[in-house]
Amino acid sequence: VLLGGTVPLTGAFSNVAGIGRGAEAYFKYLNARGGVNGRAIAYRYYDDQGDPSATAELTRRLVEEDRVFALFNAVGIKHNLAVRPFLNAAGVPQLFVASGLSDWGVQHGRFPWTMGYQPSYADEGVIYGKYVGHTRPRARIGILFQNDEYGRDLVAGLRRGLGRRAAQVEGREGYATAERDVSARVARLRARGVDTLMIFALRPHAVQALQALNRLHWRPALFVSHAAASSGAVKVGAVSIGFVKDPADSRWRDDPGMDLYLRIMRRHLPDANVRERHYVYGMAVAFTMADALRRAGPGLTRRSLMRAATRLHERNNPFLLP
Repeated sequence: VLLGGTVPLTGAFSNVAGIGRGAEAYFKYLNARGGVNGRAIAYRYYDDQGDPSATAELTRRLVEEDRVFALFNAVGIKHNLAVRPFLNAAGVPQLFVASGLSDWGVQHGRFPWTMGYQPSYADEGVIYGKYVGHTRPRARIGILFQNDEYGRDLVAGLRRGLGRRAAQVEGREGYATAERDVSARVARLRARGVDTLMIFALRPHAVQALQALNRLHWRPALFVSHAAASSGAVKVGAVSIGFVKDPADSRWRDDPGMDLYLRIMRRHLPDANVRERHYVYGMAVAFTMADALRRAGPGLTRRSLMRAATRLHERNNPFLLP
């Protein structure tokens, strides 16, 4: 069975290339053990360099020329939004999108062939809001956020999680993705008397914000969205969510799932940085894809795959947190 996808292997967002490469490595491991229901899984993913227009062109190539059975694990919000109408009109599964946009779930009735994978950004924001309410009930909150679907989803969730404490948001600074430096925005939040800072950014701007904090000698309680924290932008001193096992965390040293991850990496990606969590994410989503294919049965169709994917109750994924 041929799966297809797009991943930024080069360009500004190539730090997430492990999402595709980790998935490919897991499928190779699985194929060496007989595949799924007697079928090998082939995974063809093209480099869109983080450009949504390239995503659209390459996705059409995957469907119309390569004749993929399903799209899988394609990276990015705008990238997946750009191809969602085409794939749903064609009845091609767009499965386990590598983006936490809440719209994948909210719009499922309109686009039934599309599903996300990771926790939604809105739900992530809710978690931070509830956590602040329990641990810092008098917090003066500032938000630095990427002013697009990603950042706005997180901000909306945060406000829901805060509930009546949403009035404690003292300042919001939304930056454009093309903005080169967010230091002035960080300084403005400090001037508002903020003592609890939310950084809802991707890696480059998250790093800038942390550098600005150091220059200002400002030490607010810090919350950093998963997309930045999982890329290594944040090492210590911040609250974030997690849902995959961290290969740099000693608690997983004797864990069977982490042992499997390391064995696959040594066999199929020997030169890669095993401490990079994007590879773990890739294996986790590949495990779930294989699970859906298995549950779809030997008489595999696109509809049977979607039925299986929307009815998963997976508890044995070795790469996810318990």
